[in-house]
Amino acid sequence: MIPCMEAAVAVMASEGVDTVFGIPGAAILPLYAALLKSDIKHITVRHEEGGTHAADGWSRATGKVGVCIGTSGPAGTNMITGLYTALADSIPMICITGQAARAKLHQEAFQAVDIVEIAKPVTKWAVQLKEPGQAPWVFREAFRIAQSGRPGPVLIDLPIDVQKGLCRYDAELDAPLPIDVPQPHPARVRAAVELLAGAERPLILAGGGVIIADAAGELRALAEAMNVPVQVTLMGKGAFPENHELFAGMAGIQTQTRWGNQAFLESDVVLAVGARFGDRHTGDLDIYRGDRKFIHVDIEPTQLGKVFEPDLGIVGHARPTLSAMTTAARSLTPQGSSWPSRVASLRGSLARRDDFDDVPIKPPRVYREINEHYGEDTTFVTAIGLYQIWSGQFQHTYLPRRYLVCGQAGPLGWEVPAALGVKCAFPSRRVVAVAGDYSFQFLMEEIAVAAQYNIPFVIVMVNNEYLGLIRQAELPYDMNYAVDLHYGEGGIDHVKLMEAFGCAARRVEQPGDIRAALAWADDESERTSLPVLVEIMVEREANAAMGASLDAVKEFEPVPELAPAGD
Repeated sequence: MIPCMEAAVAVMASEGVDTVFGIPGAAILPLYAALLKSDIKHITVRHEEGGTHAADGWSRATGKVGVCIGTSGPAGTNMITGLYTALADSIPMICITGQAARAKLHQEAFQAVDIVEIAKPVTKWAVQLKEPGQAPWVFREAFRIAQSGRPGPVLIDLPIDVQKGLCRYDAELDAPLPIDVPQPHPARVRAAVELLAGAERPLILAGGGVIIADAAGELRALAEAMNVPVQVTLMGKGAFPENHELFAGMAGIQTQTRWGNQAFLESDVVLAVGARFGDRHTGDLDIYRGDRKFIHVDIEPTQLGKVFEPDLGIVGHARPTLSAMTTAARSLTPQGSSWPSRVASLRGSLARRDDFDDVPIKPPRVYREINEHYGEDTTFVTAIGLYQIWSGQFQHTYLPRRYLVCGQAGPLGWEVPAALGVKCAFPSRRVVAVAGDYSFQFLMEEIAVAAQYNIPFVIVMVNNEYLGLIRQAELPYDMNYAVDLHYGEGGIDHVKLMEAFGCAARRVEQPGDIRAALAWADDESERTSLPVLVEIMVEREANAAMGASLDAVKEFEPVPELAPAGD
């Protein structure tokens, strides 16, 4: 017999967890006592929401299950935003909360809240441990559920009296539970390949599910075998290298390329793999669907037909499904097509400018400098707002798990703790958080965590001293209300703020100074092993190209005319 929390920690270690994020408290101390005896590193965050986002970033970078720990009461309620974010983006994560003793739960004891019921809508499974003997099994099942099917978060609630109990556990007789990898139905695979092969202008649309499934290699093999151009969604950035001759851009009403939208509008068959058809991608569904046919591949059966019914649905894990499609495609006679050349011509003729020399700095120039300065192995982390939309439109990505973004939930403040989690997972990798000034202020206390533990990364702040996305959304209402963050002589001094944490920062106001500032930040972060901020002051009222449908995106900067459609 051993303390049941030691069994729980042993399970976590055997599941590949080497770092956890959290805040200790009285109701979770037995678990912390067990952690003390393990090799798992604990990072003490400053807010439980920050802890969930750090665990989320660790998970996105590694593909394994991230773990966040907190005590009872508000610790659990503070985790809800992080749980929702992980559920929305299919990220495997486990949040562990302390709880009052079982006998006190109905007596309004201090910090006793029914966190299981609160968490159910934003988790795949929320469970309270009832008996010490269940501990290793509940934790094993939590890891299995988090990773099976469409991945997502789990919450485990631990009453203090249960944590103090004993259980039987032998690590040599224990192992992770098997994770189901659904195989596609062969007849549907064959039908999908024949539909693609018979199309004149086919596209493959790679969603975040391709990255989660580690199926980027299989995606590329299928595209090259069939000579079919590939687009990515925002969550799918990195699933296909953007310098590949078959890369077809990104379609959408916010994060999109002009040529990607046009290529999509000209397509006649779309194979969507691991994509949700989110509203910021599709826009007006009548325009998005048009007369084209859709094949939808997803690991979760209920995703098929959720937004619109595809012409052909395939349930399967992305990796074996794409592999099976490639095998089937190689048995067909290759057909010559001018379609890839047409997509290439759109790419060459429908770009947006990013070479502005204007002062104040135009945001596209920021992303041009980022693209030219950082290498392909850099991991970028970004959250929500105009800076995310510009990032999606202008930033280049070449490898999976190198562009991390909170896509559906979009919590402000996500990027700093998420970048912290990525750097904990890969200490030697260059990590860059691209943030807005308002988002940075949401969870800026987590800078103290990176400073305390010497976790170096670079923060590139795109500062317009505005709630830019909201201000742009207010334009049709002819209002500019409650979005101004400017006060005094220039709002918060983020340089001094970073210095208060013991970290370096530099403000940039001239476009020609951006590159040198990025190089300085890299060197300074590496030298000090601390986070470093480059604050880039951009146009206060700059707007990002957006619209209600793929064929009606409003451009705010001059762009080349639309290239004529091919025959």
